[in-house]
Amino acid sequence: MSASLPGKRDLPASQYDLNTYWGRVRQSAEIADPRTLFVSSAGLESAKSLVSAYKQGHVQSMTPELWRAKKTVDSTLHPDTGQPVFLPFRMSCFVISNLVVTAGMLTPGLGMTGTLLWQITNQSLNVAINSANANKSTPMSTSTMVKSYFLAVSASCTVALGLNSLVPRLKRLSPATRTVLTRLVPFAAVASAGAMNVFLMRGEEIRRGIDVFPSLSEDQKRTLAKESKDVESLGKSKRAATLAVSETAVSRVLNATPIMVLPPLILVRLQRTDWLKQRPRMVLPVNLGLILTTSIFALPLALAAFPQRQAIAASNLEDEIAARVNADGMVEFNRGI
Repeated sequence: MSASLPGKRDLPASQYDLNTYWGRVRQSAEIADPRTLFVSSAGLESAKSLVSAYKQGHVQSMTPELWRAKKTVDSTLHPDTGQPVFLPFRMSCFVISNLVVTAGMLTPGLGMTGTLLWQITNQSLNVAINSANANKSTPMSTSTMVKSYFLAVSASCTVALGLNSLVPRLKRLSPATRTVLTRLVPFAAVASAGAMNVFLMRGEEIRRGIDVFPSLSEDQKRTLAKESKDVESLGKSKRAATLAVSETAVSRVLNATPIMVLPPLILVRLQRTDWLKQRPRMVLPVNLGLILTTSIFALPLALAAFPQRQAIAASNLEDEIAARVNADGMVEFNRGI
């Protein structure tokens, strides 16, 4: 993100009001815009140069070109490292990366082998996305990452296979109801394991804490910029890390809910129509279309549930953090995505 580029002058956080949910939705839609994936290396360098020029005081005001450059930078670079996030794991590629995997999990009539393979594939993708977009002030060791991966895969496969074997035994339910419940099994597996995956992959942040910074007014930011000073970390907070990881886990469940619930329920109804009965080959493209449409709208709505740059009263954190700011002061931290 733009915060990782050189320069003491901060860009405006967004064109939209991030204190409101709909403002964050519009900002999240910018970050998740797939068109940014087609920006070339030269285009990214040009965007970085323009953003840096503003941060260094060479450009005095925001222009449409500068807003576009900020959008490119924010959707491509990690806010902590300043390095490009690997393309398939960027939020702007989230819908595309998940499309085939989600369609596979929601394929009607999957057997045990198919269920296992798609759950493993989904959790592998989740691990990669969570790791690539985590707060990097507290890195995770390779051994911890591997352990977390196998725990998440085991959880998702256990839930999926357990529910798949349970639903057929519910004899009191009508066949139609059992069909609907069977289609919703992937959602239960993805939601539970997805939340667990976030906690496992970012557990090191909770154990060691993440960097928190003082929340500065615009006047204070301008003063620091004139003095060419950086905003120094107040220290690492485990409570801030717990909040950051918890909110990210909730947003993952919020994102999975419409994607894993609406398409299978709609497809069940469509498969009862004469049109789809006469065209069984259309089941897959219809399923893909439903998943794609739902995903495009669901992602920004879920990402916007909580601010990425989170502010919290210092009194809610550790005493050593609170002691470094005013009693009623606010601090900030990067929640991750």
